[in-house]
Amino acid sequence: MPELRQERSIGELFGQLTQDVGLLVRQEAQLAKTEVQEKVSRATRDIVSLATGGVVALIGALALTAAVILLLIDPIGLDPWLAALLVGALLGGVGYMMLKGGLRDLKQINPTPNRAVESIKDDIQWAKEQRP
Repeated sequence: MPELRQERSIGELFGQLTQDVGLLVRQEAQLAKTEVQEKVSRATRDIVSLATGGVVALIGALALTAAVILLLIDPIGLDPWLAALLVGALLGGVGYMMLKGGLRDLKQINPTPNRAVESIKDDIQWAKEQRP
């Protein structure tokens, strides 16, 4: 039995191509949206970590400040203001280092949806190659 070959018109092919390109554009938009959501989620985690580090540093500083100041005043004999200054400077430095690390990690996030951009570039190239 001879094989029946169904020929499609240029209009039908163009219509199918238009539908395919439309679907592709929607899929690429969804990919970009997903990628941006992932980056926002990561940035949110980093911001929470940064804030938590700041709070922990503050609580630690408050709890230890009084104890260390009292330790420096009574047995060592420092003036209260000098003991408070030394302890405050030390704890401030530790808190600064924690905040600096969190900011460094936050700055490393690239907000560009790289996978989606590359995929769109590939799709544009493919569409150019499909034109008669």
